[in-house]
Amino acid sequence: MNNSKDPLHGVTLEVIVTRLAAHYGWEELGRRITIRCFTHDPSVKSSLQFLRRTPWARQKVEQLYVRADFGQEL
Repeated sequence: MNNSKDPLHGVTLEVIVTRLAAHYGWEELGRRITIRCFTHDPSVKSSLQFLRRTPWARQKVEQLYVRADFGQEL
């Protein structure tokens, strides 16, 4: 049983991006979070590269993931 209150505990950035892209699609994801890696030739790989070195963008993606309530599906 997971005792952590952090909804992102144990969830990798790759899982977050993959689930958001599958749920919203790249176009809608780019509308919700306007960052180039979601709006111009998006891919999981390019998104991960950008998000790993850009803390403010990663924070926005993590917040959207938490709001989408994927944590209940784990």
